[in-house]
Amino acid sequence: MSPIRTRVERRAVSVRGPTSPMMLVYSFFAVAAVGALLLSLPISSTESEFTSPIGSFFTSASAMTGTGLIVVDTREAWTGFGQAVIAALIFIGGLGFMTGAAFLLFITGRRSSLQGRLVVGAGLDDNRLGTIATLARNIILMAIVIQIIGAIVIFVSWYLVDPLWPGMTLGEGLWQSVFTAISAFNNSGFEILPDELGKGARLIGGASLMGLSSDVPSLLIIGLMILAGSTSYVVLANMVVIRGWHRLTLDTKLVLLGIGVMLLIGFVAFMTLEWTNPGTIGNDPVTSKLTQGVFHTVNRTAGFSTIEYSELRSANLTVTEGMMFVGGASASTAGGIKVSTFMVIVITSFAVFSGRGRTTVFGREIPRVNVQRALAVAATAAAAVLLLVITLFVVQPELDFRAGIFEIVSAFGTVGWSAGATSSLNQPAQVVVAITMFVGRFGPLTIALFMAGRERQDLIRFATERIRIG
Repeated sequence: MSPIRTRVERRAVSVRGPTSPMMLVYSFFAVAAVGALLLSLPISSTESEFTSPIGSFFTSASAMTGTGLIVVDTREAWTGFGQAVIAALIFIGGLGFMTGAAFLLFITGRRSSLQGRLVVGAGLDDNRLGTIATLARNIILMAIVIQIIGAIVIFVSWYLVDPLWPGMTLGEGLWQSVFTAISAFNNSGFEILPDELGKGARLIGGASLMGLSSDVPSLLIIGLMILAGSTSYVVLANMVVIRGWHRLTLDTKLVLLGIGVMLLIGFVAFMTLEWTNPGTIGNDPVTSKLTQGVFHTVNRTAGFSTIEYSELRSANLTVTEGMMFVGGASASTAGGIKVSTFMVIVITSFAVFSGRGRTTVFGREIPRVNVQRALAVAATAAAAVLLLVITLFVVQPELDFRAGIFEIVSAFGTVGWSAGATSSLNQPAQVVVAITMFVGRFGPLTIALFMAGRERQDLIRFATERIRIG
């Protein structure tokens, strides 16, 4: 008799090669490149000539990541074909690369493999293999249904009830409604409204939605679509099915609480700091001020503009940067480090300050691996933003310091607000901002994929030794 020695290799998700889940990230880079190629063609330009490759790539990346930063006016620079390309990029990017992979499986009728389900599950943060395909399908259907309903409601408001401008044709009304609905739900901030448009007896206009700053119904519709897109299907479905706070999942509770806190902080800061600012809402009536405050806060993940953000108070710019950095819920159309990540860090900090060894909230304990991943995502994101800010000023030193920082944070949060720096960016700076948009949209999930692929149990524990903190 002699011992039989066997060795069991640990199976891990590869992060390289054609079977890697990272191929989904590479695929979205490829789609953005194809979009840039299409936008560079004469058929996409209103001037019927080839567009700058850098400008086309910037626009494609902005649409794909749902950011909304632009270097040329979307309505004036792009033809109907170009605008359709932008709308398609917004829709694909809004689904997210995890759900996008499931979308391809769904529309082709193919059955997903076990590895494919694990990849999609990692993106949706759902390890129940039997429900992943159904969950991904429901996300896709929910996104399509909400955008169709939104387009119908906007069409009724902008064409049938009170036309945006005299002489608006049926085709213009339909395309404006469809494009705006796609842009709003996917939190992109793109719009194709004319800078000067007439509504009723007065002439209104301005970039983005500035001409509609007093149009409460329009802002309400767009705001609700933004909120739905940034909250995610998982949270919305949990609220609809459960219908009771105590029975909601911990993830849903933290997302709802986090969004509520963000909305409260954003609204109070905006009202307090901008109430007397003549450059923003200082000269508006009270009703308009309140409407602007609510829409600004809800709009923190989308980037539509109803005011001139270069005129914001410096303190409010800082608060806005914080909201953009956090972003929306996981598996939503918003960017940033995500609300759940932020809430886990806050709750963990309170636990440490109160001397508790475990992170608990609402009668539940958050696993240590979730805490570690939240800290890793936030720390990596902060380091990435710092590096990208430095890079931006290296390639364009003369750029206004405050506006440059706001530009990078806005791009990372895939929001699209600008403090006036976008139009003055040189081509190297445009590349830096485009990279920032990709990092903000896909970075946190990419980190999650890497961590999921390398997760393992420690077989050896070393002796503990304390270090000084603070």
